[in-house]
Amino acid sequence: MHELIRDITLCILFAWMLGLLAHFSRQPLILAYLIAGFCIGPFGAGWVHSQESISVISELGLIFMLFMIGLEIDLKKIVRAGKVILFAAGGQLLGGCLLGVLFFAGIGLSLGGGRFDAVYLCVACALSSTVIIVKVLYEKRELDTLPGRITLGVLVLQDIFAILFLAVQPSLADLEASVILLSIGRVAVLVAAALLVSRYVLPRLFHQIARRPELILLGALAWCFLVAETAERLSLSREMGALIAGVSLSTFPYALDVTAKVTTLRDFFITLFFVALGMTIPVPGLSVIGLALMIAAFTVVSRLVTTFTPLYLMKQGLRASLLPALNLAQISEFSLVVIQTGIAANHIAPETANAASFAFVVLAVLSTFAMSRSDEITRWAIGPLKRIGLRDLDHGNGHGEEGHEGGHGEARRIVILGFFRAASALLAEIERQTPVLLEQITVIDFNPNVYQTLLSRGLHVIYGDISSADTLLHAGVGKSEMIILSVPDSLLKGASNEKLVRHVRTLNPTAMIVATADLLSDVEELYAAGASYVTVTRLSDAHELFTVIEAAQAGLLADKRAELDQRLGERREVLP
Repeated sequence: MHELIRDITLCILFAWMLGLLAHFSRQPLILAYLIAGFCIGPFGAGWVHSQESISVISELGLIFMLFMIGLEIDLKKIVRAGKVILFAAGGQLLGGCLLGVLFFAGIGLSLGGGRFDAVYLCVACALSSTVIIVKVLYEKRELDTLPGRITLGVLVLQDIFAILFLAVQPSLADLEASVILLSIGRVAVLVAAALLVSRYVLPRLFHQIARRPELILLGALAWCFLVAETAERLSLSREMGALIAGVSLSTFPYALDVTAKVTTLRDFFITLFFVALGMTIPVPGLSVIGLALMIAAFTVVSRLVTTFTPLYLMKQGLRASLLPALNLAQISEFSLVVIQTGIAANHIAPETANAASFAFVVLAVLSTFAMSRSDEITRWAIGPLKRIGLRDLDHGNGHGEEGHEGGHGEARRIVILGFFRAASALLAEIERQTPVLLEQITVIDFNPNVYQTLLSRGLHVIYGDISSADTLLHAGVGKSEMIILSVPDSLLKGASNEKLVRHVRTLNPTAMIVATADLLSDVEELYAAGASYVTVTRLSDAHELFTVIEAAQAGLLADKRAELDQRLGERREVLP
Protein backbone atom coordinates (compact mmCIF):
# COMPACT_ATOMS: atom_id res chain seq x y z
CA MET A 1 0.00 0.00 0.00
CA HIS A 2 2.75 2.41 0.96
CA GLU A 3 4.59 1.54 -2.27
CA LEU A 4 1.48 2.36 -4.33
CA ILE A 5 1.18 5.79 -2.67
CA ARG A 6 4.88 6.45 -3.34
CA ASP A 7 4.47 5.39 -6.97
CA ILE A 8 1.44 7.67 -7.46
CA THR A 9 3.42 10.54 -5.90
CA LEU A 10 6.22 10.03 -8.42
CA CYS A 11 3.70 9.83 -11.28
CA ILE A 12 2.05 13.12 -10.42
CA LEU A 13 5.32 14.93 -9.66
CA PHE A 14 6.99 13.99 -12.95
CA ALA A 15 3.79 14.51 -14.94
CA TRP A 16 3.56 18.04 -13.56
CA MET A 17 7.22 18.90 -14.25
CA LEU A 18 7.21 17.57 -17.80
CA GLY A 19 3.72 19.01 -18.32
CA LEU A 20 5.15 22.46 -17.61
CA LEU A 21 7.83 21.90 -20.26
CA ALA A 22 5.19 20.75 -22.76
CA HIS A 23 3.04 23.79 -22.00
CA PHE A 24 5.86 26.27 -22.58
CA SER A 25 6.98 24.45 -25.75
CA ARG A 26 3.34 24.19 -26.98
CA GLN A 27 3.39 20.39 -27.19
CA PRO A 28 0.51 18.03 -26.27
CA LEU A 29 0.31 17.28 -22.54
CA ILE A 30 -0.34 13.61 -23.30
CA LEU A 31 3.14 13.45 -24.83
CA ALA A 32 4.60 14.85 -21.60
CA TYR A 33 2.74 12.27 -19.50
CA LEU A 34 4.00 9.37 -21.65
CA ILE A 35 7.58 10.62 -21.37
CA ALA A 36 7.17 11.09 -17.59
CA GLY A 37 6.04 7.47 -17.28
CA PHE A 38 8.95 6.22 -19.35
CA CYS A 39 11.43 8.22 -17.23
CA ILE A 40 10.31 6.80 -13.88
CA GLY A 41 9.24 3.35 -15.11
CA PRO A 42 11.14 0.06 -15.20
CA PHE A 43 12.65 0.86 -18.62
CA GLY A 44 13.82 4.30 -17.47
CA ALA A 45 15.19 5.20 -14.05
CA GLY A 46 13.35 2.26 -12.49
CA TRP A 47 11.87 4.26 -9.60
CA VAL A 48 8.49 2.64 -10.24
CA HIS A 49 8.95 -1.05 -10.91
CA SER A 50 5.96 -2.75 -9.26
CA GLN A 51 3.82 -4.29 -12.02
CA GLU A 52 0.89 -4.35 -9.59
CA SER A 53 1.15 -0.59 -9.04
CA ILE A 54 1.39 0.07 -12.77
CA SER A 55 -1.64 -2.16 -13.43
CA VAL A 56 -3.82 -0.55 -10.74
CA ILE A 57 -2.89 2.98 -11.78
CA SER A 58 -3.50 2.18 -15.44
CA GLU A 59 -6.90 0.52 -14.90
CA LEU A 60 -8.19 3.33 -12.66
CA GLY A 61 -7.09 5.94 -15.17
CA LEU A 62 -8.63 3.97 -18.04
CA ILE A 63 -11.99 3.62 -16.28
CA PHE A 64 -12.16 7.35 -15.55
CA MET A 65 -11.06 8.33 -19.04
CA LEU A 66 -13.74 6.19 -20.69
CA PHE A 67 -16.35 7.47 -18.22
CA MET A 68 -15.54 11.05 -19.19
CA ILE A 69 -15.46 10.22 -22.91
CA GLY A 70 -18.95 8.78 -22.47
CA LEU A 71 -20.13 11.91 -20.65
CA GLU A 72 -19.02 14.03 -23.59
CA ILE A 73 -20.75 11.93 -26.27
CA ASP A 74 -23.90 13.83 -27.25
CA LEU A 75 -26.39 11.30 -28.61
CA LYS A 76 -28.70 14.08 -29.81
CA LYS A 77 -25.93 15.50 -32.00
CA ILE A 78 -25.35 12.09 -33.52
CA VAL A 79 -29.05 11.77 -34.34
CA ARG A 80 -29.03 15.25 -35.90
CA ALA A 81 -25.78 14.67 -37.80
CA GLY A 82 -26.16 15.67 -41.41
CA LYS A 83 -25.57 13.33 -44.30
CA VAL A 84 -22.21 14.97 -45.03
CA ILE A 85 -20.89 13.96 -41.60
CA LEU A 86 -22.46 10.51 -41.79
CA PHE A 87 -20.96 9.78 -45.22
CA ALA A 88 -17.59 11.28 -44.25
CA ALA A 89 -17.40 9.22 -41.05
CA GLY A 90 -18.65 6.08 -42.80
CA GLY A 91 -16.12 6.43 -45.61
CA GLN A 92 -13.28 7.18 -43.22
CA LEU A 93 -14.00 4.32 -40.81
CA LEU A 94 -14.88 1.60 -43.33
CA GLY A 95 -12.19 2.67 -45.80
CA GLY A 96 -9.59 3.05 -43.06
CA CYS A 97 -10.28 -0.39 -41.57
CA LEU A 98 -10.30 -2.10 -44.97
CA LEU A 99 -7.03 -0.46 -46.01
CA GLY A 100 -5.62 -1.17 -42.55
CA VAL A 101 -6.30 -4.88 -42.67
CA LEU A 102 -4.82 -5.13 -46.16
CA PHE A 103 -1.75 -3.08 -45.24
CA PHE A 104 -0.90 -4.59 -41.86
CA ALA A 105 -1.61 -8.16 -42.98
CA GLY A 106 0.46 -7.41 -46.09
CA ILE A 107 3.50 -6.47 -44.01
CA GLY A 108 3.24 -9.74 -42.10
CA LEU A 109 1.28 -8.93 -38.93
CA SER A 110 -0.98 -11.68 -37.58
CA LEU A 111 -4.65 -11.78 -38.48
CA GLY A 112 -5.83 -14.94 -36.71
CA GLY A 113 -4.79 -17.98 -34.75
CA GLY A 114 -5.20 -16.23 -31.42
CA ARG A 115 -3.20 -13.14 -32.49
CA PHE A 116 -4.92 -10.12 -34.01
CA ASP A 117 -2.19 -7.48 -34.36
CA ALA A 118 -3.44 -6.35 -37.79
CA VAL A 119 -7.05 -6.03 -36.55
CA TYR A 120 -6.15 -3.95 -33.50
CA LEU A 121 -3.84 -1.70 -35.50
CA CYS A 122 -6.40 -1.07 -38.24
CA VAL A 123 -8.98 -0.09 -35.59
CA ALA A 124 -6.44 2.04 -33.68
CA CYS A 125 -5.39 3.84 -36.86
CA ALA A 126 -9.03 4.54 -37.77
CA LEU A 127 -9.54 6.66 -34.62
CA SER A 128 -8.40 10.27 -34.20
CA SER A 129 -7.45 12.19 -31.07
CA THR A 130 -10.33 14.17 -29.58
CA VAL A 131 -8.00 15.80 -27.03
CA ILE A 132 -5.54 17.14 -29.61
CA ILE A 133 -8.13 18.14 -32.22
CA VAL A 134 -10.48 20.00 -29.88
CA LYS A 135 -7.59 21.81 -28.20
CA VAL A 136 -6.06 23.06 -31.46
CA LEU A 137 -9.40 23.93 -33.11
CA TYR A 138 -10.46 25.82 -29.98
CA GLU A 139 -7.24 27.82 -29.96
CA LYS A 140 -7.70 28.60 -33.69
CA ARG A 141 -11.41 29.44 -33.16
CA GLU A 142 -12.40 26.89 -35.79
CA LEU A 143 -14.76 24.69 -33.79
CA ASP A 144 -17.80 26.43 -35.30
CA THR A 145 -16.54 26.51 -38.89
CA LEU A 146 -17.80 24.00 -41.47
CA PRO A 147 -14.54 21.94 -41.46
CA GLY A 148 -14.57 22.11 -37.66
CA ARG A 149 -18.14 20.81 -37.39
CA ILE A 150 -17.39 18.01 -39.87
CA THR A 151 -14.29 17.06 -37.87
CA LEU A 152 -16.17 16.97 -34.56
CA GLY A 153 -19.02 14.98 -36.11
CA VAL A 154 -16.60 12.37 -37.42
CA LEU A 155 -14.94 12.18 -33.98
CA VAL A 156 -18.27 11.42 -32.30
CA LEU A 157 -19.04 8.64 -34.77
CA GLN A 158 -15.52 7.26 -34.31
CA ASP A 159 -16.29 6.94 -30.59
CA ILE A 160 -19.44 4.95 -31.42
CA PHE A 161 -17.36 2.68 -33.68
CA ALA A 162 -14.85 2.13 -30.85
CA ILE A 163 -17.70 1.21 -28.50
CA LEU A 164 -18.91 -1.43 -30.97
CA PHE A 165 -15.39 -2.83 -31.31
CA LEU A 166 -14.96 -3.03 -27.54
CA ALA A 167 -18.25 -4.95 -27.41
CA VAL A 168 -16.93 -7.75 -29.65
CA GLN A 169 -13.25 -7.50 -28.63
CA PRO A 170 -13.39 -10.14 -25.85
CA SER A 171 -14.72 -12.66 -28.39
CA LEU A 172 -12.21 -12.09 -31.21
CA ALA A 173 -10.60 -15.48 -30.69
CA ASP A 174 -13.96 -17.21 -31.18
CA LEU A 175 -15.61 -14.83 -33.60
CA GLU A 176 -18.76 -16.60 -34.72
CA ALA A 177 -22.07 -14.96 -35.59
CA SER A 178 -23.67 -16.29 -32.41
CA VAL A 179 -20.79 -15.00 -30.28
CA ILE A 180 -20.96 -11.56 -31.88
CA LEU A 181 -24.73 -11.41 -31.40
CA LEU A 182 -24.37 -12.53 -27.79
CA SER A 183 -21.75 -9.82 -27.09
CA ILE A 184 -23.84 -7.13 -28.77
CA GLY A 185 -26.91 -8.42 -26.90
CA ARG A 186 -25.13 -8.07 -23.56
CA VAL A 187 -24.06 -4.55 -24.46
CA ALA A 188 -27.62 -3.72 -25.57
CA VAL A 189 -29.06 -4.99 -22.27
CA LEU A 190 -26.52 -3.01 -20.26
CA VAL A 191 -27.04 0.15 -22.34
CA ALA A 192 -30.85 -0.14 -22.12
CA ALA A 193 -30.77 -0.68 -18.36
CA ALA A 194 -28.32 2.18 -17.83
CA LEU A 195 -30.38 4.56 -19.98
CA LEU A 196 -33.62 3.65 -18.20
CA VAL A 197 -32.10 4.18 -14.75
CA SER A 198 -30.49 7.46 -15.82
CA ARG A 199 -33.79 8.58 -17.36
CA TYR A 200 -36.24 7.69 -14.59
CA VAL A 201 -34.30 7.10 -11.36
CA LEU A 202 -31.11 9.16 -11.26
CA PRO A 203 -32.74 12.57 -12.02
CA ARG A 204 -34.93 12.28 -8.91
CA LEU A 205 -31.99 11.27 -6.72
CA PHE A 206 -29.75 14.01 -8.08
CA HIS A 207 -32.53 16.58 -7.70
CA GLN A 208 -32.68 15.76 -3.97
CA ILE A 209 -28.92 16.21 -3.52
CA ALA A 210 -28.43 19.08 -6.01
CA ARG A 211 -27.28 21.43 -3.22
CA ARG A 212 -24.69 18.98 -1.91
CA PRO A 213 -21.77 19.04 -4.41
CA GLU A 214 -19.90 16.26 -2.62
CA LEU A 215 -22.91 13.93 -3.02
CA ILE A 216 -23.23 14.83 -6.71
CA LEU A 217 -19.61 13.81 -7.21
CA LEU A 218 -19.96 10.68 -5.10
CA GLY A 219 -23.16 9.70 -6.91
CA ALA A 220 -21.50 10.02 -10.31
CA LEU A 221 -18.55 7.90 -9.20
CA ALA A 222 -20.85 5.31 -7.65
CA TRP A 223 -22.78 5.06 -10.92
CA CYS A 224 -19.55 4.73 -12.91
CA PHE A 225 -18.19 1.86 -10.81
CA LEU A 226 -21.60 0.15 -10.48
CA VAL A 227 -22.07 -0.07 -14.26
CA ALA A 228 -18.38 -0.98 -14.72
CA GLU A 229 -18.68 -3.88 -12.27
CA THR A 230 -21.97 -4.99 -13.84
CA ALA A 231 -20.24 -5.08 -17.23
CA GLU A 232 -17.50 -7.27 -15.73
CA ARG A 233 -20.15 -9.69 -14.45
CA LEU A 234 -21.67 -9.82 -17.97
CA SER A 235 -18.29 -10.96 -19.38
CA LEU A 236 -17.68 -7.57 -20.96
CA SER A 237 -15.12 -5.31 -19.29
CA ARG A 238 -15.04 -2.64 -16.61
CA GLU A 239 -13.75 -0.18 -19.20
CA MET A 240 -16.75 -0.88 -21.43
CA GLY A 241 -19.07 -0.41 -18.46
CA ALA A 242 -17.47 2.92 -17.56
CA LEU A 243 -18.04 4.14 -21.12
CA ILE A 244 -21.71 3.09 -21.02
CA ALA A 245 -22.10 4.78 -17.62
CA GLY A 246 -20.81 8.03 -19.06
CA VAL A 247 -23.00 7.84 -22.19
CA SER A 248 -26.10 7.18 -20.09
CA LEU A 249 -25.39 10.16 -17.83
CA SER A 250 -24.77 12.42 -20.83
CA THR A 251 -28.50 12.31 -21.62
CA PHE A 252 -29.95 13.31 -18.27
CA PRO A 253 -30.59 16.84 -16.94
CA TYR A 254 -27.66 16.99 -14.51
CA ALA A 255 -25.03 15.94 -17.07
CA LEU A 256 -23.31 19.34 -17.16
CA ASP A 257 -23.22 19.52 -13.37
CA VAL A 258 -21.79 16.01 -13.12
CA THR A 259 -19.19 16.75 -15.79
CA ALA A 260 -18.12 19.90 -13.95
CA LYS A 261 -17.81 18.02 -10.65
CA VAL A 262 -15.90 15.06 -12.10
CA THR A 263 -13.54 17.09 -14.32
CA THR A 264 -10.86 17.49 -11.66
CA LEU A 265 -10.84 13.78 -10.88
CA ARG A 266 -10.87 13.03 -14.59
CA ASP A 267 -7.73 15.05 -15.19
CA PHE A 268 -6.03 13.36 -12.25
CA PHE A 269 -6.79 9.80 -13.33
CA ILE A 270 -6.27 10.42 -17.04
CA THR A 271 -2.84 11.73 -16.14
CA LEU A 272 -2.20 8.55 -14.18
CA PHE A 273 -3.33 6.40 -17.13
CA PHE A 274 -0.95 7.98 -19.61
CA VAL A 275 1.93 8.00 -17.12
CA ALA A 276 1.30 4.30 -16.44
CA LEU A 277 1.15 3.67 -20.18
CA GLY A 278 4.51 5.40 -20.55
CA MET A 279 5.97 3.04 -17.94
CA THR A 280 5.21 0.06 -20.17
CA ILE A 281 7.12 1.46 -23.16
CA PRO A 282 10.63 -0.02 -23.39
CA VAL A 283 13.59 1.54 -25.18
CA PRO A 284 12.66 0.79 -28.78
CA GLY A 285 14.66 -1.41 -31.06
CA LEU A 286 15.04 -0.73 -34.76
CA SER A 287 12.18 -3.09 -35.60
CA VAL A 288 9.77 -1.27 -33.25
CA ILE A 289 10.83 2.13 -34.60
CA GLY A 290 10.39 0.89 -38.16
CA LEU A 291 6.91 -0.45 -37.45
CA ALA A 292 5.98 2.77 -35.62
CA LEU A 293 7.00 4.87 -38.62
CA MET A 294 4.99 2.60 -40.95
CA ILE A 295 1.95 2.93 -38.66
CA ALA A 296 2.32 6.72 -38.61
CA ALA A 297 2.75 6.97 -42.38
CA PHE A 298 -0.20 4.67 -43.02
CA THR A 299 -2.41 6.69 -40.64
CA VAL A 300 -1.69 9.98 -42.41
CA VAL A 301 -2.06 8.61 -45.95
CA SER A 302 -5.18 6.55 -45.21
CA ARG A 303 -6.82 9.45 -43.36
CA LEU A 304 -6.23 11.82 -46.27
CA VAL A 305 -7.62 9.29 -48.76
CA THR A 306 -10.61 8.05 -46.76
CA THR A 307 -11.71 11.46 -45.41
CA PHE A 308 -11.00 13.67 -48.42
CA THR A 309 -12.65 11.34 -50.96
CA PRO A 310 -16.22 11.17 -49.54
CA LEU A 311 -16.24 14.89 -48.77
CA TYR A 312 -15.01 15.76 -52.26
CA LEU A 313 -17.57 13.43 -53.87
CA MET A 314 -20.29 15.22 -51.86
CA LYS A 315 -19.21 18.51 -53.48
CA GLN A 316 -17.75 20.15 -50.36
CA GLY A 317 -14.93 21.72 -52.37
CA LEU A 318 -11.20 21.11 -52.09
CA ARG A 319 -10.64 23.24 -48.99
CA ALA A 320 -13.53 21.89 -46.90
CA SER A 321 -12.53 18.35 -47.92
CA LEU A 322 -8.84 18.78 -47.12
CA LEU A 323 -9.11 20.51 -43.74
CA PRO A 324 -11.02 17.72 -41.92
CA ALA A 325 -8.59 15.18 -43.40
CA LEU A 326 -5.66 17.16 -41.97
CA ASN A 327 -7.43 17.66 -38.64
CA LEU A 328 -8.06 13.93 -38.24
CA ALA A 329 -4.56 12.74 -39.25
CA GLN A 330 -3.34 11.30 -35.95
CA ILE A 331 -3.96 8.33 -33.64
CA SER A 332 -6.43 8.71 -30.80
CA GLU A 333 -5.84 8.36 -27.09
CA PHE A 334 -8.81 5.98 -27.43
CA SER A 335 -6.59 3.94 -29.77
CA LEU A 336 -4.19 3.41 -26.89
CA VAL A 337 -7.16 2.17 -24.85
CA VAL A 338 -8.01 -0.32 -27.62
CA ILE A 339 -4.39 -1.47 -27.76
CA GLN A 340 -4.29 -1.91 -23.97
CA THR A 341 -7.41 -4.09 -24.05
CA GLY A 342 -5.65 -6.19 -26.70
CA ILE A 343 -2.60 -6.58 -24.47
CA ALA A 344 -4.80 -7.55 -21.50
CA ALA A 345 -6.57 -10.18 -23.64
CA ASN A 346 -3.22 -11.46 -25.02
CA HIS A 347 -4.45 -10.67 -28.54
CA ILE A 348 -1.44 -8.66 -29.70
CA ALA A 349 2.31 -8.77 -29.23
CA PRO A 350 3.95 -6.26 -26.84
CA GLU A 351 6.18 -5.07 -29.71
CA THR A 352 3.09 -4.11 -31.72
CA ALA A 353 1.65 -2.20 -28.76
CA ASN A 354 4.96 -0.37 -28.23
CA ALA A 355 5.10 0.57 -31.91
CA ALA A 356 1.54 1.93 -31.73
CA SER A 357 2.47 4.03 -28.69
CA PHE A 358 5.51 5.48 -30.50
CA ALA A 359 3.38 6.19 -33.57
CA PHE A 360 0.92 8.02 -31.31
CA VAL A 361 3.73 10.20 -29.94
CA VAL A 362 5.11 10.98 -33.43
CA LEU A 363 1.71 11.89 -34.83
CA ALA A 364 0.72 13.91 -31.74
CA VAL A 365 3.65 16.24 -32.40
CA LEU A 366 3.35 16.32 -36.20
CA SER A 367 -0.43 16.74 -36.31
CA THR A 368 -0.36 19.58 -33.78
CA PHE A 369 2.15 21.35 -36.03
CA ALA A 370 0.15 20.56 -39.20
CA MET A 371 -3.21 21.62 -37.73
CA SER A 372 -1.80 24.94 -36.56
CA ARG A 373 -0.73 25.59 -40.17
CA SER A 374 -3.59 23.80 -41.92
CA ASP A 375 -4.71 26.88 -43.88
CA GLU A 376 -1.26 27.37 -45.41
CA ILE A 377 -0.98 23.64 -46.17
CA THR A 378 -4.42 23.63 -47.79
CA ARG A 379 -3.63 26.65 -49.98
CA TRP A 380 -0.40 25.00 -51.06
CA ALA A 381 -2.16 21.70 -51.89
CA ILE A 382 -5.14 23.09 -53.84
CA GLY A 383 -3.00 24.15 -56.83
CA PRO A 384 -1.45 20.70 -57.45
CA LEU A 385 -4.83 19.00 -56.92
CA LYS A 386 -6.38 21.21 -59.60
CA ARG A 387 -3.49 20.49 -61.94
CA ILE A 388 -4.07 16.74 -61.70
CA GLY A 389 -7.69 17.24 -62.71
CA LEU A 390 -9.66 17.66 -59.47
CA ARG A 391 -12.28 20.39 -59.81
CA ASP A 392 -13.10 22.89 -57.09
CA LEU A 393 -16.41 24.69 -56.63
CA ASP A 394 -15.05 27.70 -58.55
CA HIS A 395 -15.18 25.62 -61.73
CA GLY A 396 -17.93 26.63 -64.17
CA ASN A 397 -21.32 25.80 -62.71
CA GLY A 398 -23.83 26.96 -65.29
CA HIS A 399 -25.50 29.63 -63.17
CA GLY A 400 -26.36 33.11 -64.34
CA GLU A 401 -23.91 35.25 -66.25
CA GLU A 402 -20.84 33.04 -66.22
CA GLY A 403 -18.36 33.47 -68.98
CA HIS A 404 -14.84 33.80 -67.71
CA GLU A 405 -12.63 31.22 -66.01
CA GLY A 406 -14.30 30.14 -62.80
CA GLY A 407 -17.72 30.62 -64.33
CA HIS A 408 -19.03 33.36 -62.05
CA GLY A 409 -19.02 36.64 -63.91
CA GLU A 410 -17.36 39.73 -62.47
CA ALA A 411 -18.27 41.14 -59.08
CA ARG A 412 -21.19 43.56 -58.94
CA ARG A 413 -21.53 47.06 -57.47
CA ILE A 414 -21.42 45.93 -53.82
CA VAL A 415 -19.06 43.13 -52.76
CA ILE A 416 -19.13 41.29 -49.43
CA LEU A 417 -15.72 39.71 -48.80
CA GLY A 418 -16.12 36.72 -46.52
CA PHE A 419 -19.44 35.44 -45.23
CA PHE A 420 -20.16 34.77 -41.59
CA ARG A 421 -22.93 35.71 -39.15
CA ALA A 422 -22.71 39.48 -39.62
CA ALA A 423 -22.95 39.10 -43.40
CA SER A 424 -25.82 36.63 -43.00
CA ALA A 425 -27.68 39.15 -40.83
CA LEU A 426 -26.93 41.94 -43.32
CA LEU A 427 -28.40 40.02 -46.27
CA ALA A 428 -31.50 39.16 -44.22
CA GLU A 429 -31.94 42.85 -43.34
CA ILE A 430 -31.53 43.91 -46.98
CA GLU A 431 -34.02 41.24 -48.07
CA ARG A 432 -36.52 42.56 -45.49
CA GLN A 433 -36.13 46.26 -46.26
CA THR A 434 -34.78 46.69 -49.82
CA PRO A 435 -34.89 43.35 -51.66
CA VAL A 436 -34.07 44.97 -55.01
CA LEU A 437 -30.60 45.76 -53.64
CA LEU A 438 -29.75 42.04 -53.56
CA GLU A 439 -29.36 42.12 -57.36
CA GLN A 440 -26.40 44.51 -56.95
CA ILE A 441 -24.50 42.38 -54.42
CA THR A 442 -21.75 39.80 -54.88
CA VAL A 443 -20.56 37.52 -52.06
CA ILE A 444 -17.06 35.98 -52.15
CA ASP A 445 -16.43 33.08 -49.76
CA PHE A 446 -15.10 29.50 -49.68
CA ASN A 447 -17.75 27.87 -47.47
CA PRO A 448 -19.46 25.30 -49.76
CA ASN A 449 -22.71 25.43 -47.77
CA VAL A 450 -22.86 29.22 -48.07
CA TYR A 451 -22.02 28.95 -51.76
CA GLN A 452 -24.80 26.47 -52.53
CA THR A 453 -27.39 28.21 -50.34
CA LEU A 454 -26.77 31.65 -51.86
CA LEU A 455 -26.88 30.20 -55.38
CA SER A 456 -30.20 28.51 -54.62
CA ARG A 457 -31.58 31.86 -53.48
CA GLY A 458 -30.55 33.51 -56.73
CA LEU A 459 -27.73 35.65 -55.31
CA HIS A 460 -24.46 36.25 -57.12
CA VAL A 461 -21.74 34.36 -55.29
CA ILE A 462 -18.12 33.62 -56.17
CA TYR A 463 -16.38 30.66 -54.58
CA GLY A 464 -12.89 31.69 -53.53
CA ASP A 465 -10.42 32.50 -50.77
CA ILE A 466 -10.57 36.24 -50.01
CA SER A 467 -7.00 36.18 -48.69
CA SER A 468 -5.79 35.19 -52.18
CA ALA A 469 -4.77 38.06 -54.46
CA ASP A 470 -5.74 36.02 -57.52
CA THR A 471 -9.27 35.50 -56.22
CA LEU A 472 -9.90 39.23 -55.79
CA LEU A 473 -8.25 40.12 -59.07
CA HIS A 474 -10.14 37.58 -61.19
CA ALA A 475 -13.41 38.36 -59.41
CA GLY A 476 -13.21 41.94 -60.68
CA VAL A 477 -13.21 43.62 -57.25
CA GLY A 478 -11.31 46.51 -58.84
CA LYS A 479 -14.50 47.68 -60.59
CA SER A 480 -16.89 47.57 -57.62
CA GLU A 481 -18.19 50.68 -55.85
CA MET A 482 -18.50 49.37 -52.28
CA ILE A 483 -16.55 46.56 -50.60
CA ILE A 484 -17.65 45.26 -47.20
CA LEU A 485 -15.39 43.32 -44.83
CA SER A 486 -17.68 42.00 -42.09
CA VAL A 487 -15.57 39.12 -40.75
CA PRO A 488 -13.49 40.05 -37.67
CA ASP A 489 -9.76 39.34 -37.58
CA SER A 490 -10.27 36.52 -35.06
CA LEU A 491 -12.13 34.48 -37.70
CA LEU A 492 -10.16 35.38 -40.83
CA LYS A 493 -7.76 32.76 -42.18
CA GLY A 494 -4.46 33.88 -43.68
CA ALA A 495 -5.38 37.56 -43.61
CA SER A 496 -6.55 40.46 -41.45
CA ASN A 497 -8.88 43.38 -42.08
CA GLU A 498 -5.90 45.72 -42.36
CA LYS A 499 -4.14 43.55 -44.97
CA LEU A 500 -7.36 43.13 -46.95
CA VAL A 501 -8.09 46.86 -46.88
CA ARG A 502 -4.58 47.67 -48.16
CA HIS A 503 -4.84 45.08 -50.92
CA VAL A 504 -8.35 46.08 -51.98
CA ARG A 505 -7.37 49.76 -51.96
CA THR A 506 -4.50 48.92 -54.32
CA LEU A 507 -6.87 47.10 -56.66
CA ASN A 508 -9.59 49.73 -56.39
CA PRO A 509 -8.47 53.28 -55.44
CA THR A 510 -11.98 54.77 -55.61
CA ALA A 511 -14.23 52.20 -53.90
CA MET A 512 -15.87 52.78 -50.53
CA ILE A 513 -14.35 50.17 -48.21
CA VAL A 514 -16.16 49.22 -44.99
CA ALA A 515 -14.00 47.22 -42.56
CA THR A 516 -14.54 45.64 -39.13
CA ALA A 517 -12.42 46.28 -36.04
CA ASP A 518 -11.99 43.82 -33.17
CA LEU A 519 -10.13 46.31 -30.99
CA LEU A 520 -10.55 50.06 -30.61
CA SER A 521 -6.86 50.45 -31.40
CA ASP A 522 -7.51 48.83 -34.81
CA VAL A 523 -9.77 51.64 -35.98
CA GLU A 524 -7.07 54.20 -36.78
CA GLU A 525 -4.88 51.53 -38.40
CA LEU A 526 -7.74 50.55 -40.71
CA TYR A 527 -8.37 54.15 -41.68
CA ALA A 528 -4.65 54.58 -42.35
CA ALA A 529 -4.76 51.47 -44.54
CA GLY A 530 -7.47 53.03 -46.71
CA ALA A 531 -10.82 52.14 -45.14
CA SER A 532 -13.70 54.55 -45.78
CA TYR A 533 -15.63 53.48 -42.68
CA VAL A 534 -14.89 51.10 -39.80
CA THR A 535 -17.58 49.29 -37.83
CA VAL A 536 -16.93 48.39 -34.20
CA THR A 537 -19.40 45.68 -33.27
CA ARG A 538 -18.97 46.18 -29.54
CA LEU A 539 -20.55 49.64 -29.88
CA SER A 540 -23.73 48.34 -31.51
CA ASP A 541 -23.84 45.48 -28.98
CA ALA A 542 -23.49 47.95 -26.13
CA HIS A 543 -26.30 50.12 -27.53
CA GLU A 544 -28.60 47.10 -27.80
CA LEU A 545 -27.83 46.01 -24.23
CA PHE A 546 -28.45 49.54 -22.96
CA THR A 547 -31.91 49.60 -24.59
CA VAL A 548 -32.63 46.26 -22.89
CA ILE A 549 -31.73 47.77 -19.49
CA GLU A 550 -33.94 50.79 -20.21
CA ALA A 551 -36.85 48.53 -21.23
CA ALA A 552 -36.42 46.43 -18.09
CA GLN A 553 -36.40 49.48 -15.85
CA ALA A 554 -39.56 50.79 -17.54
CA GLY A 555 -41.30 47.43 -17.19
CA LEU A 556 -41.35 46.95 -20.96
CA LEU A 557 -38.97 44.00 -21.32
CA ALA A 558 -41.78 41.65 -22.40
CA ASP A 559 -42.76 44.11 -25.15
CA LYS A 560 -39.16 44.39 -26.31
CA ARG A 561 -38.84 40.61 -26.40
CA ALA A 562 -42.04 40.32 -28.41
CA GLU A 563 -40.69 42.88 -30.87
CA LEU A 564 -37.43 40.93 -31.20
CA ASP A 565 -39.31 37.64 -31.67
CA GLN A 566 -41.31 39.22 -34.48
CA ARG A 567 -38.15 40.49 -36.18
CA LEU A 568 -36.47 37.09 -35.87
CA GLY A 569 -39.52 35.37 -37.33
CA GLU A 570 -39.34 37.58 -40.45
CA ARG A 571 -35.73 36.73 -41.24
CA ARG A 572 -34.35 34.11 -43.63
CA GLU A 573 -30.70 33.93 -42.66
CA VAL A 574 -28.18 31.74 -44.45
CA LEU A 575 -26.33 31.00 -41.22
CA PRO A 576 -28.62 30.34 -38.21
